[in-house]
Amino acid sequence: MDWTFLADPATWVAFGTLLILEIVLGVDNVIFISILASKLPESQRQKARTIGLTLAMVLRIGLLFAASWVVSLTADLFSLFGMGFSGKDLIMIGGGAFLLYKAVTEIHERLEGEEAHGDAGKAATFGAVIAQILALDLVFSLDSVITAVGVTEHLPVMVAAVVIAVAVMLLSAGWIGGFVEKHPTVKMLALSFLVLIGAMLAAEGFDIHIDKAVLYGAMGFAIAVEVLNLLYKRNKDKKRAQAVEPVHLRPARLKEDGTHEDAPVS
Repeated sequence: MDWTFLADPATWVAFGTLLILEIVLGVDNVIFISILASKLPESQRQKARTIGLTLAMVLRIGLLFAASWVVSLTADLFSLFGMGFSGKDLIMIGGGAFLLYKAVTEIHERLEGEEAHGDAGKAATFGAVIAQILALDLVFSLDSVITAVGVTEHLPVMVAAVVIAVAVMLLSAGWIGGFVEKHPTVKMLALSFLVLIGAMLAAEGFDIHIDKAVLYGAMGFAIAVEVLNLLYKRNKDKKRAQAVEPVHLRPARLKEDGTHEDAPVS
């Protein structure tokens, strides 16, 4: 293979751009994997996150090597009511519907289901959670690979960006999962984001293009508001935890017989 393209500065610009995009796209994947893994016992959660992200990397690299096939998915397979549907469209519609269903179901369980009433219910099986993570990985991997193909034509650059992005996600998955689990409002916000992403994917499947900059801009604003709320809550909790001012006693007064009389406390 000719590696002279590595001397081209444009290659490294494309690599940096693709790496950032892969990490941004991967954060949604990590959050949902963490939410699904939270259904498992504590001892199995880290294993589920690791397996889920490893599967994501394998799927993405495999699809990158089949990039020509992935690109061909944009060709229409059939038409319905004057609208053409390609393989990519069908995957986007199915994946969007899957995200919508799972996100709304998770929100329902946390607000109206057994968890909200203090009943842990039946724990999810490890295999069932991994199967859901695999389906999720397939949806996000396809979008990730199409993005990669659009940024650069060099396969080694694509693979390197995907591997590094997944490594970053593996290192941060535990922290992200713990943070989301610790703050219920963040979990609800993350699930709301998945509803938006699912709707966007399904819309793209029907050839309705939504500007991702607008969508991610709104999500970024929501995150900024939630950060301010968490900082406010933390400062409020700190003030509550401060030591209570002790009771101050007034100096004792002398009685007429010369003895001390304790003054009433203030």
